[in-house]
Amino acid sequence: MYSISEAAIKTGFTAHTLRYYEKIGLLSSPLRKGGKRRYTEGEIRLLKFMKMLKQTGMSLEDIQEFLKDGCLLENIDSNDIQLKKIQIRVDILKKHLLLLEEQRQEIETVMNVAKVKLETYETMIGDLKGEE
Repeated sequence: MYSISEAAIKTGFTAHTLRYYEKIGLLSSPLRKGGKRRYTEGEIRLLKFMKMLKQTGMSLEDIQEFLKDGCLLENIDSNDIQLKKIQIRVDILKKHLLLLEEQRQEIETVMNVAKVKLETYETMIGDLKGEE
């Protein structure tokens, strides 16, 4: 079990952010011992996954929708309910992957422009040094 400060260090979130996510319902309230939050290894894994989603631009709303039913492997639901929950997650991930693909293409375009500029400047440096 980890304190909130240990959870913050392990996940890259601040303690303030963890409290905020709990307040808005993005995270369920962790166990408390002596009035202090205690995070399990499973909660740390979940927080790390959330951090990755957030870092890649997924909205808090989509993250909340994605996580609202908790770990689907631990839920005992009918097949119909389980399929519906899985489909929601599939849809969110497909939407997010499209966004990431667009971002990747934008980054490749910027990188190509930067490479051309670099070649131009290196050529200019070579020409200027050759004039000396």
